[in-house]
Amino acid sequence: MSTATSTPSSGTVRLFDIAIELDPPSVMLDRITSWVAEGRAEPGRPARRVMYANAHVLNQSHAIPALRDTLRSADLVYCDGYGVRLAARMMHLDSPHRMTGADWIWDLAELCERRELSLYLLGSEPDIARRAAANLVARHPRLRIAGTHHGFFAPDEPHGERVLEDIEACQPDIVLVGMGSPKQELWVDAVAARVSTPVLWTVGALFDYVSGLVPRAPSWLADNGWEWIFRLAIEPGRMWKRYLLGNPAFLARIVDEAQHRRGDPPVAAPSR
Repeated sequence: MSTATSTPSSGTVRLFDIAIELDPPSVMLDRITSWVAEGRAEPGRPARRVMYANAHVLNQSHAIPALRDTLRSADLVYCDGYGVRLAARMMHLDSPHRMTGADWIWDLAELCERRELSLYLLGSEPDIARRAAANLVARHPRLRIAGTHHGFFAPDEPHGERVLEDIEACQPDIVLVGMGSPKQELWVDAVAARVSTPVLWTVGALFDYVSGLVPRAPSWLADNGWEWIFRLAIEPGRMWKRYLLGNPAFLARIVDEAQHRRGDPPVAAPSR
């Protein structure tokens, strides 16, 4: 296995008391993959935990203290949505780069191929992870896929233990965990000290895109912060609460946090 020197972080921005990386995606990918050699050199060290933040995850972290604590203690949290960039701008903070999974996965595959690192895909519906793995290898033939498994299991039941046993048997360098928030973050946090893989990385619905199950939004939408409209249009039954209720709630939280940072008094509710 080839080695790499870990790239230091150039800094973070704190949004709702969660530190979000400011580095561009290429620098973060280099740093994350370099953690593999560091982890292999220190047997027994807990896996590094890589997670993402978008409006939905930050909304959930407001309602679920365990998720908030997990994000705060992660080794790296990156921006996965324009809502996070909007929040930073409204609070007059440095704006993090947007690093969305359907884009960075191909750069990660190329980097892993070059550095001879292996991936394990855990999550999504049965067979979707395998289809995603096949598509990755089709574009990067020398990429090593250590294993795959669906995400429909209860972590505290026997099936959850069998998943851990399979990961240990496959000995992957990086495990991509796509089980939805907050399940994926809480699972990663719970097992980080129990697996010998160096990196655990939450990825949400990434495998659905890589497998071809869910189409990507047109670039003119995705590049301008309107990808959520496309996702709502193709999956209205699953996404309407996240976007039609979640987006206004997130915007209200941004306004409240911005006022708090400025020291403004809270806006009084209108009298009846």
